[in-house]
Amino acid sequence: MRNILYLVHRLPYPPNKGDKVRSYHLLRHLLQSHRVFLGTFIDDPEDEQHVPALRALCPDLHIARLQPRVAKVCSLAGLARGGPLTLDYYRCASLHAWVRRIAAQHELQASVVFSSAMAPYAQVLAPQVPMLVDFVDVDSAKWSQYAASHRWPLSWLYRREGRTLLAYERAVAVQAQRSFFVTDQEVALFLRSAPECRTTVQALCNGVDADFFAPDAARPSPFVDPMQPLVFTGAMDYWPNIDAVVWFATEVLPRLLVRWPRLHFYIVGRNPPPPVRALAGAAVTVTGTVADVRPYLQHAAAVVAPLRVARGIQNKILEAMAMERPVVTVPECANAIGANAAQGLLRADTPQAFEQALQALLDTPAQGALLGVAARRHVLEHFSWDAHLGGINACLD
Repeated sequence: MRNILYLVHRLPYPPNKGDKVRSYHLLRHLLQSHRVFLGTFIDDPEDEQHVPALRALCPDLHIARLQPRVAKVCSLAGLARGGPLTLDYYRCASLHAWVRRIAAQHELQASVVFSSAMAPYAQVLAPQVPMLVDFVDVDSAKWSQYAASHRWPLSWLYRREGRTLLAYERAVAVQAQRSFFVTDQEVALFLRSAPECRTTVQALCNGVDADFFAPDAARPSPFVDPMQPLVFTGAMDYWPNIDAVVWFATEVLPRLLVRWPRLHFYIVGRNPPPPVRALAGAAVTVTGTVADVRPYLQHAAAVVAPLRVARGIQNKILEAMAMERPVVTVPECANAIGANAAQGLLRADTPQAFEQALQALLDTPAQGALLGVAARRHVLEHFSWDAHLGGINACLD
């Protein structure tokens, strides 16, 4: 058993959104064999209620409170420093002090960093304490994508963040003993900009809790017959999700309603902002936070993930497939998972392509059911958390 410092930018519990799903399962994996000292942030008041459950799981816990509005203002100091704003957003003196205290009181064998934003807290301990970094995605590329979708001055700010964050990601990867990204595609994307890290970067794939995300004949439907529900799930305060549902509701759904007038689009996820709430109407429901997404997934005619800005593997897609639902998504997301149309994962990137992909699922529900069974089989065979996260064990050894 080793003493591991684990640093996460957002409370890794409950596993109810993309990054928290991965950070939670990585924490569980580390706790199986090691003593873990967890330093993290709370950026959502709703997460306060879950602190006791997390402390029961990981008693060696330090939580720093982060107020997003204040942090955004403080992050502008990065403009004067010349570095990425992300680092100033997550700058916290109390967390730095806790890390130094833990390092002085306990012999740490390694630090595991979840997202590059947390690397400054581990860099001060390296190389005496070897650093492993789970970048998850190439975040700098995400900011560069944002720039192309926004007007000035945000386009300038996002482009600058992409450039400065990439420089920082490269510096962190050089210092790290090992760096991880969620897919081989993300590894290749990073190495095109950071060839000096070729020998120390590898993929560490996501998984899905297929015992939890499993269909149950006794689970009641949240929908009213005879509607044909299409479902999107995700944290609705995340810009790529906002962009996805707004685009789908305005560009795709009207085309679908001409042919399938009983169609209804359900947007299921917490914290929907005004542009998402404004979509609600006769053919669109915006649920906000729900206690359990599984009924919405299980009883959907199909699940859509029209993410025009996406990095890595989308947990929302794995969860829908585990619930035996066919999913229609953009090629970038489908390619990361590796399934094809016969395995319940259909590709579309235009309104016409979405209409064509959904045709068989909506006209022939039995066909959708068969594809759903194939989808669950695919994730059972290829997306076990323990199998994928085992890749970090050799680095800790």
